[in-house]
Amino acid sequence: MFDRRLIQYFDWWLIGLTLMIGVIGFALIYSAVNADDITTQNDLHVKQMIWFAIGLAAMVCTFIFNYRNLDQWGGGIYLVSIILLICVLLYGKHVAGSRRWLAMGPLTLQPSELVKISVIIILAKYYSKRASIRGFTLKELLVPMFIVVIPFLLIVKQPDLGTALLIVLIASSITVYVKIERRSMAWLIGSGAILVSLAWFFFLKGYQKQRILTFLDPDRDPLGAGYHIIQSKIAIGSGMLFGKGFLKGTQNALSFLPEQHTDFILSVLAEEWGFTGTAIILILYLFLLIWGLNIAHGCRDTFGTILAVGVTAMIFWQVFINIGMVMGLMPVVGVTLPLISYGGSSVVTSLIGIGILMNISMRRFMVE
Repeated sequence: MFDRRLIQYFDWWLIGLTLMIGVIGFALIYSAVNADDITTQNDLHVKQMIWFAIGLAAMVCTFIFNYRNLDQWGGGIYLVSIILLICVLLYGKHVAGSRRWLAMGPLTLQPSELVKISVIIILAKYYSKRASIRGFTLKELLVPMFIVVIPFLLIVKQPDLGTALLIVLIASSITVYVKIERRSMAWLIGSGAILVSLAWFFFLKGYQKQRILTFLDPDRDPLGAGYHIIQSKIAIGSGMLFGKGFLKGTQNALSFLPEQHTDFILSVLAEEWGFTGTAIILILYLFLLIWGLNIAHGCRDTFGTILAVGVTAMIFWQVFINIGMVMGLMPVVGVTLPLISYGGSSVVTSLIGIGILMNISMRRFMVE
């Protein structure tokens, strides 16, 4: 029987924030691909609207059932996501040296985006049943590490280092939230430092090392690996306080700014809308993150709380890395800005995550 309290507790504020950010994203994508007269992809904003509509449908499907069912479905969802990653390596679409997409009829799916949600769900399932005041020991963390390592290695193989590291950051945020024993934490930090060193010498590809070196000194290769960061900084700085105006950004119009509709969409915003427009977007994201943490705080069961923390961490790290990337504060790793950058799988994944937050918020009156 339908519970009328679900309507009473419907989170209109969360829906409103999501739609506001999405509409701004449509305008920015339109500007990014229509500011010049030579682009051949000037309908990308329409495609983004279609993906956003698909994402909204997925979001509705996500919050119509009780989120506690995800506890039972977590293992199956995770298994399906791993199978999809394997299919990408075997049958994926090869674009610009990477194999990250699966062609499904007229649509192209990027399974690595959906893996972020599946990892959040299965970690919430594991941690909620074993949470304690003393914190998790190293032995108890072996299973979560195994859960994260499998998709990490499969995604790195594509290669997509940005998404792989994002999954590690999301998992780490959840793990720190549920608490780790001090001795185990010290061991993990030391091991992490050793693994980073080994990765640099034995696992990172040449272009990945170049991105990190260019991040430290963009001027070492201004026409090559450092080009993205330098042009992005020019676009951001030229916007000044109020920007040059909609469709009037010269870096964007003259195509000096690479990947302006995906990874560097924030640079388009800063050039055309200036510091004021950028600050508005950041404030909207801040409200979204605070709202997600508030939902986690108000949840009455451990599983729901960890789920909300995981989704909020996913949004936070994407925003944080993308902003740092376009400002030259972090290496360019190909992480999109949630709900704003062009990308179907990315926007659908973000809306599914927000749907989970909606689900938890709507059922906060229920006692476990």
